This record gives sequence, structure tokens and C-alpha cells, in this order.
Amino acid sequence: MTNQKLYAGVKLRETRTRLGLTQKKFAAKLGISLPYLNQMENNNRPVSTGVVLALAQEFGFDVTELSVGDASRIVSDMREALADPVFGETAPPLADLRLAASNAPALARAFLDLHRAYRQTHERLASLDEALGREDGRAQSSPWEEVRDFFHYCDNYIDAVDRAAERFACPRGEPGDPVALAAAALDAAGITVRLDEKIALRDFDAARGVLTISSHAEPASRNFQLLHQVALLTQAQLLDATLDFARFQSDEARAIARIGLANYFAGAALLPYGPFLAAAQETRHDLERLADRFGASIEQVAHRLSTLQRPGAKGVPFFFVRVDQAGTITKRHSATRLQFARFGGACPLWNMHRAFETPGRFLRQLAETPDGVRYFCLARDVTKPGGAWGAPVRRFAIGLGCEIQHAAQLVYTDDLDMTRAAAFEPIGISCRICDRKNCHQRSVPPLERRLTVDPDHRGVLPYEIAE
Repeated sequence: MTNQKLYAGVKLRETRTRLGLTQKKFAAKLGISLPYLNQMENNNRPVSTGVVLALAQEFGFDVTELSVGDASRIVSDMREALADPVFGETAPPLADLRLAASNAPALARAFLDLHRAYRQTHERLASLDEALGREDGRAQSSPWEEVRDFFHYCDNYIDAVDRAAERFACPRGEPGDPVALAAAALDAAGITVRLDEKIALRDFDAARGVLTISSHAEPASRNFQLLHQVALLTQAQLLDATLDFARFQSDEARAIARIGLANYFAGAALLPYGPFLAAAQETRHDLERLADRFGASIEQVAHRLSTLQRPGAKGVPFFFVRVDQAGTITKRHSATRLQFARFGGACPLWNMHRAFETPGRFLRQLAETPDGVRYFCLARDVTKPGGAWGAPVRRFAIGLGCEIQHAAQLVYTDDLDMTRAAAFEPIGISCRICDRKNCHQRSVPPLERRLTVDPDHRGVLPYEIAE
């Protein structure tokens, strides 16, 4: 496995600034020289083990924040953006991208925003989009992508909303019945709750004070929709404050984000942080037992596990992803070093794609990415029936995983030999940024490698990838 040096200059500067300390005083408290601190803050030297320990002991700093954060996500996003043919065949070396992500994250995000705007404008031109003739046809992020990136760079953990949901679900500090609490909150607001088989999922008539939920929906979905409506009605001020902080570019993005935050509240109330974290550790992250204990779905439990990133009380850092039958990623989040492709589908070598072939079963996979990091991956299909004959059935596959050093905390790994290198299957992120030379599922060449083509020889690919 690859040992990576830890460069965290931005985090060090942010910590020092937040504490109101000069470099000289900060260096003294860490027990290092001023020049050494200056070098680390400018990413000229990696953060040493002694500094990491001093941060924890002197300031109570959660040192896990140093190893996984915006930098790895930004590097992954920039590599994918630079795979665009518009940049030609010569891409900046990976070391330069890491330097930009660590030392100038705002500049790197501006580059990503610029590329997104270019890509969307290009797509409009290619399809003769009518927006070219409108006054408001200027290029900007799609509302959906803007909201997705907001949650992505928040680690999919919104502290204020999460704590508000926990207080709602645990009155007087003890876990309550969130469904009963939701019903009581709606009743106190003068809202009547009804079940009806004619609506799609949820309908709220504010004028009449009636909330109607589909009787065809699974119990976990009905409970979730109750709590979603509670969030919209009782947490409006908190949601608005969070939306104001995010500064979305359009009313559409703000409206989508409001739904996302209400969904976040609903999930955090159904699976309140403290009790759920304790139960996850007790059951060793057995998704079925957790779903049964909290009255939630397998997908809700898996998604919630990936959000347990509260400072000072973090759970296992998981990645969570959901794909449709075409392989398109419809949900993605990672608290690990593994980052998902922003555009297109997931690597076909992941076990998620095989989950459609084995409905109702968990699939396990030991996997290794091209950077040498090893993971345990769990996958399962998720079926969402329409509730009536002829109604459309939605099918997805979900993936949940963690880096191998945390895998022993999962019940699913008890009989796996995680010491054998051959047990780990090679996976990637996106073909254009994957360095593997002989992948039998490769769809396009990697951006950062030269190709050689021999018309008299054909291997797995019609070309060979040079070193």
C-alpha cells in the first residue's frame, strides 16, 4: 500500500487564524520552530507526526480533518475536468494539481466553475438550445449540480441541521419515536395527515391544512415524508439561514437545496446521530439490523452511515454511491480518499453493477484503486415498486465502502482474508483519469499517458499505453 505524505497547510493556517494566534505563538505551542511552521503552512513540507499529536493535545483538534477534506475532492474533480479534449493531450502533472488544491483551493474551485460553464455552453450549442436566443441564456451552473456540489464540499454533514434533528428525535436527551413526534408536531400545527393511494408520494395543501401521503409507499418512505414535512414547517428559519450562507446563484438552486436540507433533517431525525452511531458500532454496521431497529430502509441506513462526520464524534469514514441501471451515478458522497466521477458513470469493475444480477443479496468486494489505496466495498440492489399493476418500478444499486484499515469494524468482513494482496480487485474512478494499462473494461484512453498503436498486433485494447 502507498504511504502518502500529509500536506495540510491551508488547514493549519485556518486553525491558527481561528485561534487568533501569530505564527510565532502557534509554533511555540506546537513545539516547533517558526521557519518549520512557515514551511508547513505553505506546503513546502508535510505535517509531521509530532505536529499532529500537538494539535490534538494542545488544541483538541480532530486530526482526521487533516487527512480527508476538500483537497482530495478538488484534485479528483480537476483531473476529471482536465480530461476534457479541449485541454489537449498534455495535462498538468498530478503534483501540480495537489499543490493548487492545497495552496489555492479558491482558485481551483474557480477553474472547476469555469470548466462547468464551458461544458454547459458547449452542450447548448451542440443541441441548438433555445437559451442562445434568450436574454437570460448566460452560462451558469445547473441548479442541480450546484446543490450537489454544496453537499459534496460540506462532507454531506450539515452540523446545525443534524443537531436540530437529533434534538427533535431525542426530547429530554432520550431517543423517542420520531414518527409519533412528527405526528404530534403536525397536529400541533393544525395539520391533518391522510393516506391516499391516488397521489404519487406526498402532497401538502397549506390552505386546507392537509398532508396526504401515498398509501402505496413503503413504511420507511412514509415515515421519511412525514419528517420531511415537519422540517419544512418547523425548521424554516434554520433552513433559510443555511440557504443564505450557501449563496446559491439561482432561485431554482435554492429551492432544490431546501428540499435537500429537509431531506437531511428527515434522515437525521429518523436516524438520530448519537443513538444511531452507538447502534452502528454495537451491531458492527449490520445494515439489516440497523434498518429493523430504526424502521428505516437499507438505503436510508447506508446513506446515513456516510454522514457520521460530526467533529469529535466521527464514525467510520464511508463512501456511499447509488447508480441506476445505465450506470449513471444518482447519489454520491465520500468521506474517504476515494472520489467519484462528477460526470458519467462509475467504474464497471465495481461490484455495484453486479448487484442488479443478484436481487436481495449483499455483494462484497475487496478493491484497490490505482493509487494503491485498498477498500472494502458492499453493494446491494434497491427496488422501489410503484405500488400497483402497471406502475413503473425504479431499480438502483447502492454501494457502501471504507478504507481497509476500518474494515474490521464491519460484520461483513469477518471471513475475508484482507492480508492477501491477490484478493483485491483493481477498480478505478473514470477511464480518462485511470492509469491502469491492461484494463479489459477500458472505454477511452487515459489523458496523462501516450499511446502506441501497432496495426499488426491486437491485445485487450487496440492500443498500448506507454509508461
